Order: sequence, then C-alpha cells, then structure tokens
Amino acid sequence: MKTYIITGSTGIAAATIKLVARAGHAVFFVSRDEASCRSLADELNAESLLCGFHVADLTIPEAVAESVAVCVAQFGRIDALFNVAGISGRRFGDGPIHECSVEGWQTTFDNNAKTTFLMCREVLNQMLRQPVGENGLRGSIVNMASVLALSPEAGHFATHAYAASKGAIISLTCAMAAYYAPHKVRVNAVAPGLVRTPMSARAQNDPAILELMKTKQPLSEDLIAAEDVAEAALFLLSDRARTITGEILTVDGGWRVS
Repeated sequence: MKTYIITGSTGIAAATIKLVARAGHAVFFVSRDEASCRSLADELNAESLLCGFHVADLTIPEAVAESVAVCVAQFGRIDALFNVAGISGRRFGDGPIHECSVEGWQTTFDNNAKTTFLMCREVLNQMLRQPVGENGLRGSIVNMASVLALSPEAGHFATHAYAASKGAIISLTCAMAAYYAPHKVRVNAVAPGLVRTPMSARAQNDPAILELMKTKQPLSEDLIAAEDVAEAALFLLSDRARTITGEILTVDGGWRVS
C-alpha cells in the first residue's frame, strides 16, 4: 500500500482519488471546498476505503505546510503527489493579453503555478527524508498542465494567463525531473484537453464549443471524461511508470493533432 496526496476534491481530482482508493492505496486530499471534501470522504468511508482530507487554501505557504504535516501524521509517508487544484481565471479578468487585468493574471498564476510550487516544495522535503522504497524510488509527482500551453485555440479559449501558468508548470516539471531523478523522485505532467468537470461548465453549455469538439477532439467528439485523465495520471504516478520522468502526457482526444 502506498500513500497518495492529491489537491482538489471535484472533477479530475475526485476521479483520481476514487481510483487510488479502490486500488487499495491510502489517499489524502486537500481542497478549500469543505463541502466537497466531506462528501467525497463520506463516499469513500462508506466503502471502507482508507482516506483522509484537510481543508486549506493552497496559495498560503503555511496552509500547505500544515496540510502535508497532517498527511504525514496520519499515514507516515508520501509516495505520490498529484497537483490537480487550479482555476480558470476568466471571471477574475483573464483573457487576451491586451484585455487581461493584472488581477486576472496574478490570481490565475497564484492558483495554478504558485499552488503547484508550494505543494511540490513541501512534499519534496518529505520525500527526500524518506528511505528509498521497495520499488527503488522515494516518490512520484504528477503536475496538472493543459493542452492550451502546447496548442492554443484562439476562438474560444483565449485565456492567456491560464495558458502561461500551465506553460510554467510544464517548464517546472521538466526542470524538477532533471534535478530529482538522481534522488529517486520522478516528476511528470498531464496536459488534458477540454474535460467534463465543474471548471468547464461554461463550455459545456456553449453550443459552438460543443460543435467544435466534434473535430477538435475527434476521438471523443465531445468533452473528455474526467476518469480518462485520472487513469493517465494514475499510470504516471504508479510503479508501472517507474522509469518514466520528465514526460508531458497529453490526454486530449486528438486536440493537438486535429
């Protein structure tokens, strides 16, 4: 049994948490949304699955440190981190650069790139103190990027702070992978296309975007299921990928090649 820590409690995070728990591993999740945390924990506890959670604002360094400490106190070790929590900054003023507000830019980076940095920093300090496991590793990290960092779509998804924050996460992932490989910690990222989650509610109700997905994501001809991204992330986090690091895995239904 391994211990996974996952940020977020809805959408892709919730789908991954359920997969991890049902695979027989301990899972600890962190989110600022207490209601969704409790609901998810109740669901897992009803199945007698091993889980814990902590409610925290992951843009605050002290809250991140406390979250990781609670996880370690409960389970003793962290084998895997999946940084899922993040936002679309559109409602804060994100958009094309000539229209993007300073608040939109900063809020988007705080909730996407800063939270990833803070969680990686805190968890890595724990992983580096841990002995190497039976698999020859100290731990595995997967960060949440986006296909928009690699393949922009100007018509409906011109949120440039979001794309830039996800591009920063890709660069961070590659730099971390190179540095921490000798320390037996793997670092990868997933870059989803348009996924059916609470964050994509606007797109789910836009007939033009739904029509675009028929050709932009031709494998699904629709939004991608959160479970499909969760399966890809779980593969990268697991021992099945124990010799993979520095990979940016697109889970996009064909977005990049359409």
